[in-house]
Amino acid sequence: MGLGWTVHGDGRTPAPGEVVRPGERLSWPRTAGLGAQHVVAMFGATFVAPVLMGLDPNLAVMLSGVATMLFLLVTRGRIPSYLGSSLAFVGVAASIRSAGGGTAAVTGAMLVVGAVLFAVGIAVHALGARIVHAVLPPVVTGAVVMIIGFNLAPVVARTYWPQDQWIALLTMAFTVTAMVVARGFASRIAVFLGLIFGYVASWVADRLFGRIHSADASGQVTDHWRVDLSGVRHADWFGLPSLHGPHFEASAVLLALPVVIALIAENAGHVKAVAEMTGDDLDPDLGRAIAADGAASVLATAAGGPATTTYAENIGVMAATRVYSTAAYLCAAVFAVLFGLSPKFGAVVAAVPGGVLGGITVVLYGMIGLLGAKIWNENRVDLGNPLNLVPTAAGIIIGIGGVSLRFTSDFALDGIPLGTLVTIVGYHGLRFFAPAHLTGRTSGDGPSDPVRRA
Repeated sequence: MGLGWTVHGDGRTPAPGEVVRPGERLSWPRTAGLGAQHVVAMFGATFVAPVLMGLDPNLAVMLSGVATMLFLLVTRGRIPSYLGSSLAFVGVAASIRSAGGGTAAVTGAMLVVGAVLFAVGIAVHALGARIVHAVLPPVVTGAVVMIIGFNLAPVVARTYWPQDQWIALLTMAFTVTAMVVARGFASRIAVFLGLIFGYVASWVADRLFGRIHSADASGQVTDHWRVDLSGVRHADWFGLPSLHGPHFEASAVLLALPVVIALIAENAGHVKAVAEMTGDDLDPDLGRAIAADGAASVLATAAGGPATTTYAENIGVMAATRVYSTAAYLCAAVFAVLFGLSPKFGAVVAAVPGGVLGGITVVLYGMIGLLGAKIWNENRVDLGNPLNLVPTAAGIIIGIGGVSLRFTSDFALDGIPLGTLVTIVGYHGLRFFAPAHLTGRTSGDGPSDPVRRA
């Protein structure tokens, strides 16, 4: 990695149907603009996740930039991904705190998970991606990607959209129109343009109609302005986030360890999604990606921030823009570090009206989920085969619906982790007992992969 990107075409606007590959870039001003769009895409979840876990959001944003730089370095700039705050630990953090654990215990538990993830990545790199693919064939990976995307639907329906349904609808309409109708570079930054449009539309609505009576960002129904910049006025221009060290408690670590399974599947799903979009064979880099995510989580939690993970939101931006340049992610990482060091800039982005986020995320999250269907299609997954259909159907409903399985008063699996486990265990368990005509085996044959059947 480094300054090795080649300029795509004239560096301005790719020709219709062309994509900007990971080792390419547009002109630096355009690349910086795309990086800013990636910051916008990741900011909501990266900012909200630490708040829900009782951690410093500005520190989380800053560390997400550092983590992304580390990821790009370890993967040698071959995998365009942004590492933001992992939402998989929100429930774990709540359980640890309810059991009497403090902030240091939360970050300590996440650090151990990051270390285990790093070790898994090293093992995958040494033994080959076939180890992961044996456990996560395309039928399973597609389902996991779909779960990751569609699991975010309730965030839109319950958190963002109700804050201002009409602004959300207008923002959604503008964004999808820009993605499809706009030409050249404008179509590549349609999400960013949608954000600006929604921001302006919310300000105009405040001037024309006054305050809105709806749920605010905290979920409380009040009369409030759509655009509230009071936090921006009171925020400092520069400030170093507070740091703290982790503390290790066995009970907290045991609560967090099951998340490793979801993170492995999430990383594999994201790498597979990126590979599908870019057309590159990223199997040799899967171990590096998993190890990089683990190392970044160790680094972030050691400083008092949340664990990190590759962000589906940014994969959605790539799917919309067809720009896969890792240079754009480096720019995004630099912006994130600067934002983390400036509470005022963080307050500006944090002030984006919920209705605007609702209009944008309803498009992005849906595109992420449908990447799972694309994986199925590209690998000719036969959903007429009950072996493929049944376990993935159950896992997807569990993942999307947030079904919960409680083991003790302090530990439960739900949403993405539970849906992922049901899909993986269900597929392999049923494959072991399924008749030969469903698995693709014939009498005397060894196991084969039934998911590539036409």
